[in-house]
Amino acid sequence: MAGVVPPGATMHKEDPKPTKEEKVDYFNLPCPIPYEEIHREAFMSLKPDLFEGLRFDLTRGLNPKFALSHSVYMGPTTIPSQSAETIKIPTAQYEFGANFMDPKLMLVGRVLTDGRLTARLKCDLIENLSLKANAQLTNEPHMSHGIAYFDYKGKDYRAQFQLGNGALFGANYIQSVTQNLSLGGEVFWAGQHRKSGIGYAARYNTDKMVATGQVASTGMVALSYVQKVSEKVSLASDFMYNYMSRDVTASVGYDYILRQCRLRGKIDSNGCTSAFLEERLQMGLNFILSAEIDHKKKDYKFGFGLTVGE
Repeated sequence: MAGVVPPGATMHKEDPKPTKEEKVDYFNLPCPIPYEEIHREAFMSLKPDLFEGLRFDLTRGLNPKFALSHSVYMGPTTIPSQSAETIKIPTAQYEFGANFMDPKLMLVGRVLTDGRLTARLKCDLIENLSLKANAQLTNEPHMSHGIAYFDYKGKDYRAQFQLGNGALFGANYIQSVTQNLSLGGEVFWAGQHRKSGIGYAARYNTDKMVATGQVASTGMVALSYVQKVSEKVSLASDFMYNYMSRDVTASVGYDYILRQCRLRGKIDSNGCTSAFLEERLQMGLNFILSAEIDHKKKDYKFGFGLTVGE
């Protein structure tokens, strides 16, 4: 009968074929993120824009490319003190801004009631070369500054050259080594202060996690790790060490994104705990809550704000 195995006969199962190791296609590697943004995921989760007091931001678009912004802030300002006690004085300021947004050009300007003027520029010069610039003018001596960045985006690498006032020169480069790993380095020279430095960085990322490490001759060592638990929840941690001053700080935090709000919080090794909530009340209207408690310094901060416009 067909399909019947004769007595004494044995059926030999075919051995599974060994899986071939995936080879790295060095001619088809992804383009890495910019060198200065290698800690981007950890920075977004652990370092929200905390504030104390009242904040109100209004942005009004005049046309698809041009918009005006108004910001009002009222709250205490911490002043330096030789004692352990925190000294705060009440302050208030108004900020007026103008924004121009174009696919190849972005101009942002801000002026404050204390006389400070800030400006930002981003311009795509050619397909892979862009120019970014930041500047600040103030009445305080030696506090005005400006810096320009030239960014080049290659197929699997990025390069940047920096030029700033005070004879500041810098350059960095980051290269994808595999599909998930990228390595980079930087160098800078501050002619006004006669200081130079060199640094190295590594970043490993998958769909579920991002791990980064950075070290520089200035004494800075920075490590960060972000684990994506789900589409809405991420856990983050970082470690900062300066082997010149022997300062060490470590922190852990979370980033929870709901349908109408985003909640971020952290606690660090100095005993400082913070939380930041952004609630979307309706389209173009957001409510913000900010809280920070420094148990070591006995400093408590709480703020709330409202953002109108996108």
